[in-house]
Amino acid sequence: MTSERIVYVVDDDDSVRRSAAFMLRHAGFKVRPVESGVEFLKLAKDAERGCVLLDVRMPDMDGPQVQQQMIKEGIDMPVVILTGHGDVDIAVQTMRAGAINFLEKPYEKEALIAAMEEAFQRLENSDLKEMAASEAEVRLACLTGRERDVLEGLMAGYPNKTIAYDLGISPRTVEIYRANMMEKLRVRSLAGALRIGFAAENGEGYNAPKK
Repeated sequence: MTSERIVYVVDDDDSVRRSAAFMLRHAGFKVRPVESGVEFLKLAKDAERGCVLLDVRMPDMDGPQVQQQMIKEGIDMPVVILTGHGDVDIAVQTMRAGAINFLEKPYEKEALIAAMEEAFQRLENSDLKEMAASEAEVRLACLTGRERDVLEGLMAGYPNKTIAYDLGISPRTVEIYRANMMEKLRVRSLAGALRIGFAAENGEGYNAPKK
């Protein structure tokens, strides 16, 4: 791996590519903008290994399809997903498939940089996945049964209202359990909680329902 940290910004929106590239370059990353998922897959096999900032909604191939093709072709680059409003369900699916994180547009520069730093940490440490599974089990052990129920609902891609209906409680109560769950897991975002849940699930120590 080179000393340069390369980020492939894959998005069909030129303004998004330019904005992300500007922020990432100023943070010290080398950026390669790519206009489509199809174009990225063509270049990825012979490209320098890096991390991918991948938009969900693109013509020809959307983000999840690109991610699945990367898995099939053995393109081992950590992925951070870019989503628009209302795409959280899709983002959950991509995290189950191995995405490191997801960012909802519009996102803050600090969130983008933090997500890419984490992606490169994964890229540089081949043992991190196994370590994450072990740590995730420890963190999940502190949750109550109801807090685990809420996490399982989130891992299935359900909104608070659906989780509330399934559990026979109010949406407000779900919000309280969700806040307590995130505090105990020491995360600030839904993506952080999902990452812990999926890490434990992939380590075969935690069984959440498949969607």
